[in-house]
Amino acid sequence: METLFTRLGFSFFLLYFLVSCDLSLSFSPVDNYLVNCGALLDATVDNRRFVSDSSDSSHSHLSSPQLFSLCAGTLLPGLPPIYHTARVFKAPSKYVFDVKDPGTHMLRLHFHRFSSPQLNLADSKFHVLVNGLVALTNFSGGGSVGPKVIEYLLWFNSEKVEITFLPAEKSKFAFVSAIEVISAPKDLILETAQSVNGDKVENLNKQAFEVMYRVTIGGPKVTPFNDSLWRTWLPDDDYFKSKEGSNRVYFSGRIKYQEGGASREVGPDNVYNSARLIESKNASIPNVNLSWEFPVIEGYQYLVRLHFCDIASISLGLLFFNVYVNGHLAYKDLDPSAVTNYLLASPFFVDLVVDADHSGIVNVTVGPSNKSMAYAVDAILNGVEIMKISNWMGSFDGTLPAESVLKCLPRKRRVGFLLPLIALVCLLLSLSAIIRRRNEKVESVLWSKLPMEVHEISPKQGKQQLSSKV
Repeated sequence: METLFTRLGFSFFLLYFLVSCDLSLSFSPVDNYLVNCGALLDATVDNRRFVSDSSDSSHSHLSSPQLFSLCAGTLLPGLPPIYHTARVFKAPSKYVFDVKDPGTHMLRLHFHRFSSPQLNLADSKFHVLVNGLVALTNFSGGGSVGPKVIEYLLWFNSEKVEITFLPAEKSKFAFVSAIEVISAPKDLILETAQSVNGDKVENLNKQAFEVMYRVTIGGPKVTPFNDSLWRTWLPDDDYFKSKEGSNRVYFSGRIKYQEGGASREVGPDNVYNSARLIESKNASIPNVNLSWEFPVIEGYQYLVRLHFCDIASISLGLLFFNVYVNGHLAYKDLDPSAVTNYLLASPFFVDLVVDADHSGIVNVTVGPSNKSMAYAVDAILNGVEIMKISNWMGSFDGTLPAESVLKCLPRKRRVGFLLPLIALVCLLLSLSAIIRRRNEKVESVLWSKLPMEVHEISPKQGKQQLSSKV
């Protein structure tokens, strides 16, 4: 019995030690602002506390002349509490956050277009600016079903972050449901990435990104609860175009993160422990590729991040394959063993920059190479992220810079203010003319035109001339 208790005590100690180590190694951002917009109380979502932005809160961060909170009339079952309310703006308004840790930050804007007896959020249309960057223009809050989360990776080198909401033309209001401003891990964005459209290397330092797609390949949805950066990874079924020749694989072992490769913040275990692959079952190598298509907007560059982890090979040095992006050969004879210092189940990622062409598609393809082997895995992919890079005007949405967006609204609002003022001035001038006419009738003063040769005349002289004619 004593031995049993001793073993149980040791087991509990070991469990406590492992949990403590895991917690100590978990990501803890310096800047970590979570705002529950329009709510009177704080809310907990995925073990994180979103703080109310009410005027009574010391963490409001809100500056606005005309705002009010709105509560949803009918709530969807299981909907997180941050989507039960919204902060609504009838005039330009902003949230201001202090930056303690300069560098790349994750910004997430949460929207839920619910309807209430007071207001239907589907009627909104507005712009969003972030420190001089145009994040959204003529935005209406996303889809009509369920919440929408828009995520950015932005470089902040100033002491403040200002998120400005501007009601657009012919619109009465803007709104937001929740806001996250979080310091990003230093290894989340690398300094450079290879361009697939040529031999040039793109500089990613201080760039701004909007996350368009974050997809786990072959596996189920990954929720923020299972991601150390509280991200959502969607299944790839809607984007996968190769219906033949692919297999799914699931891995129950330990993902071996190591320095120089992908960290848990770059990609969680639940992304790397599943994949789609091409596998040779006999002496011949399958003549197939695995392909995914992601709709994008033409005129922007995109950062394509591909996640790999060899969880399927039975031995090192057996997997070789090619990687293509938009038809360009990005990597030839990619050997995961060499990249991971000859360690299986060790994750890594590659970054590529591509210019979106007129097709409006970013295509990702993996397939066998000339070095692929029979009776082995001949291609694999675990995850894909696609991020839009802001254009040369500092915008994710259109060609207008932030200065132009800011000038549009005040000018139109000034017109609305000037019209009553002009009407008032016209009224005063009309009253003045009427009074002047009445005075002229009372005085009944006769006058004659001055001689043309008289160039200047004083008021006194003019009075004398008038009196002499009477």
